[in-house]
Amino acid sequence: MNFWLAPLHGITNYHFRNCLARHTQGISTAITPFLPVQSHERLNVKKWNDILPENNTCFFTIPQLIGNAPSHFVDTIVELQQFGYQHFNWNIGCPAQQVVRKQRGCGLMPFPEKVEEVVEKVLTHTHCGFSVKMRLGMYSIEESYQIIQRLNNYPLDNIIVHPRLGIQQYEGIPDHHYFHQVMELSKNQVIYSGDIFDGSSYQKLRQHFPKLETVLLGRGILRNIFLAEELTNEITMDENRYRRFSDFYNDLSITLLSYRSKNGALSQMKELWHYFYVFFSLTPKELQKILRINSWQEFDDYIQELIRKSLTIN
Repeated sequence: MNFWLAPLHGITNYHFRNCLARHTQGISTAITPFLPVQSHERLNVKKWNDILPENNTCFFTIPQLIGNAPSHFVDTIVELQQFGYQHFNWNIGCPAQQVVRKQRGCGLMPFPEKVEEVVEKVLTHTHCGFSVKMRLGMYSIEESYQIIQRLNNYPLDNIIVHPRLGIQQYEGIPDHHYFHQVMELSKNQVIYSGDIFDGSSYQKLRQHFPKLETVLLGRGILRNIFLAEELTNEITMDENRYRRFSDFYNDLSITLLSYRSKNGALSQMKELWHYFYVFFSLTPKELQKILRINSWQEFDDYIQELIRKSLTIN
């Protein structure tokens, strides 16, 4: 099984990706958080730090794009190819309202003809590998069926499917029945994304889909940064996991402080602790105590003490 790092906007940037690669194993490929496509005259390469090759030397990296104008995809891809990238992913699965209302992300899924128009334009006017990350639909399962049938006419790298509807956000459980229907319908390789948090959820997935070759890990690997290597090696716990997490956390802290203010670093670290708290089996109340801290030094002291206690107990 291949494990890829899923894109989480504002979280899995290249600083996080590089720290993850330095301290864990098991991830072969990373998809970047989405980059809006633009017309050639509006492209601003200065804002592309997250996808610059010199910042992405740890994983095989696939830039993710978001938008709905076919010509803008061509212009953006042609520019990105100057940096050496030859594979790109298109996000039509993001359910965030500010994205959907602009008919981007999952907001495009009710319009299969527009999805096909972008894919046809990209594959006709560029020479690159192209893939799509989608859901089962925005409002209806039928949306994914219509899109898959159209995409069967094109040689895509793969289609990544998160088996929920957009209106569900991340509520409920992934629908494996309809994911299977999509797999059967698609002539392109289908990759799974969604709610792989531990060995148990992974084994259930393998039992349901023994032919599945690749899985994206997103929120699961934020809850446990060692998840990919644990699944790869079929182990449940590394006895040095808290020591290794401490090394990862210190590396990430130094990295964040090297390019952001203390307030900026604190803000980003708090975002991460919405997930890290699961690794330490903290309660929601204990998490709220962490999130209420407004001083970087106080925050770091608290986390260091938390890690020390975990090392002592375990």
